[in-house]
Amino acid sequence: MNKWVAGARPRTLPAAVVPVLVGTACAAGATGAGHGIVWWRAAAALVAAVAVQVGTNYANDYSDGRRGTDDPGRRTGPARLVGWGLASPAAVRRAALAAFAVAGVAGLLLAVAVDLRLLLVGVASFAAGWFYTGGPKPYGYAGLGELFVFLFFGVVATVGSTYVQTERITGLSVAASIPVGFLATALLVTNNLRDIPSDTAAGKRTLAVRIGDRATRGLYVALVAGAFVCVPFVAGAGRRPLGALGLAAILLATRPVTAVLSGARGPGLVPVLVATGQVQLVFGLLFAAGLAASA
Repeated sequence: MNKWVAGARPRTLPAAVVPVLVGTACAAGATGAGHGIVWWRAAAALVAAVAVQVGTNYANDYSDGRRGTDDPGRRTGPARLVGWGLASPAAVRRAALAAFAVAGVAGLLLAVAVDLRLLLVGVASFAAGWFYTGGPKPYGYAGLGELFVFLFFGVVATVGSTYVQTERITGLSVAASIPVGFLATALLVTNNLRDIPSDTAAGKRTLAVRIGDRATRGLYVALVAGAFVCVPFVAGAGRRPLGALGLAAILLATRPVTAVLSGARGPGLVPVLVATGQVQLVFGLLFAAGLAASA
C-alpha cells in the first residue's frame, strides 16, 4: 500500500462517512421547503468530513512522530510516516494542511449556501483535529480524545449533515448521532487499548492509559453494545421504524467484542480495529437506509 494512503489511515474513515450518511437520511422527508435531499450538499458534507478525518490522521502522525510517541521500538501497531522515518515531518505537515484545505473549500461552499455560522463549526473541527496530539497541551494526551471523537464524529457531523439539508437542528438527528458517536469512539478505544504499553512509555496519558487495560475493554464493549441498544429507541421515538435495520450489524460485532473480552493484545488488536470499522460502516449503511426508507 502506498505510504501516503496508509498514513491517511483508511480503516478509520468509516468514522467520517457514517455520520454524513445517517445525518442525510435523517433529513429525508423533513426538509424545510418541501424539496428532497440536495445531493450536492450531501456530497460536500461527505468531502468535508472525510478530509477532516484524513487531515486529523496526518496531523496526529506529524505531532506524535515529533514527540517520539510513534518510535518503532515502542509501537506495536501499523507503521507511521514520521515516527518510522517514512516521510519528513514537513511533508506530513503539508499533507495535513492540504487535507484541511480541501475540507475548508467544501465547508465554505456549504456555509455560503446554507448558513455562514457553519464556518465556526469548521474552525472548531480543524482545531479539534490539530490539537488532539498537536500544540503545547494536546487533549489526546490528557485523556479527552474519546470525548472529542464522540462530539465531532458523532453529534457535530451527524447533526450538521442534517442541518445542511433542513437548515435546522432536529431531534431525530441528535438522537441518531448518539449510536453513531458510540461506534466512532469505540474505534478510538480499540486503537488506544492496543497502544497502552507504548503510550505509557512515551508519557501519552490517553484515557486507556489512565483507566487501565481491563476498564478499557469494558468501555469498548459498553460503547458497541450501547450503539445497538439505542437503535430501537431512535427508530421508535423518531417514527422511523425501518431504522431498526441497523440492528443487523450486531452479527458482525460479535467477533471484535469476543476478541476484546478474550484478552487480545498488541498486534492481535489490529484485526479488532478493522472489524470495528466494518461494523461501523455496515451499521451506518443499514441504519441510514432504514431511516430514509421510513421517511
